Amino acid sequence: MSDPVPSHLFQIRSSAVRRQEAALTWVLRSATYLVLLSGALILGNIVWRGSAAVFTPRAPFINLTFLTQAPESLYVFDYQGQKMELGDQDFRRFKAEHHLGDIKAESYVYSAGGIFPNIFGTVLLVVGSMTIALVLGVAAAIYLNEYAKQGKSITTIRLAILNLAGVPSIVFGLFGFGMFVIFFGWNVSLIAGWFTLAFMVLPVIITASEESLKAVPRGFREGSLALGATKWQTIYKNVLPYALPGILTSSILGIARVAGETAPIMFTAAYVVRDKLPWQGLAHWTDFFFQGVMALPYHIYVVSSKIPQNEYTERVQYGTAFVFLLIVALIAASSIILRNKLRNRYRW
Repeated sequence: MSDPVPSHLFQIRSSAVRRQEAALTWVLRSATYLVLLSGALILGNIVWRGSAAVFTPRAPFINLTFLTQAPESLYVFDYQGQKMELGDQDFRRFKAEHHLGDIKAESYVYSAGGIFPNIFGTVLLVVGSMTIALVLGVAAAIYLNEYAKQGKSITTIRLAILNLAGVPSIVFGLFGFGMFVIFFGWNVSLIAGWFTLAFMVLPVIITASEESLKAVPRGFREGSLALGATKWQTIYKNVLPYALPGILTSSILGIARVAGETAPIMFTAAYVVRDKLPWQGLAHWTDFFFQGVMALPYHIYVVSSKIPQNEYTERVQYGTAFVFLLIVALIAASSIILRNKLRNRYRW
């Protein structure tokens, strides 16, 4: 059967090629929607189950214990026909007040208390490592794009930077353990985690920053130099401000990667349990940088895979993941807001 004759000259004619292209379009569209739906289901599951651990039906509608206390073991026992669920400290206090002695109770590790040390440690790791990565990354990008004489050596350096972006995070973790923890003698500490995570995200920062610098019109540089400014004054006043929105875009990508890494911090910065926060019990203020911390991704890893699973650990898992997503979203949103403000301020 032949294709119908078009009613006018410019009407699109149906053909086998057009039908194949329409079918391909639907396949690609369906694949895209399937990926989005899968992501929405996973995120929705975390939000639905995690919010039950973070929010409560009664005022103040937030589980302050979960957000302000440290992780504890949960004890479940029967007392006068009533099922009791108490954290480690409350359980010890309850036994002392009621003179119970050796009461029979089932214990569940990390299933009571909260995740405040993990929240604070994660924020410290992200902010510190991104600060180091941005300083070093922007400095390297300025040198490669503005000062370095373009040639084979610079091309080789750029290729090496791109290759580093594909190195697995576990390799960076082992590098940080050997370099900062052992060779420099920093032990498992904040500063060791900062530099390890910063070096891991540095290739992304350098590449994106260099592309942002290249996007600034050459006329900005030439006009500034023609008016008598030095090269550094030109870069600092006329180039870098206009490249900042693009640099902050790279920082958003870096935050997402840094915050979610477990292997590097497991080797260099994180403890499963730590009684003190980084600012507690310091002999000198510099000791702050040499304290280990607890972190949300490592806590999720331990609770999900290193202890027996039950209904109590599931609540902690989803609650921790929900808070973790909120923190990453807040930090990324702050970068996006700052980027948009700079983009509106510096236009050409």
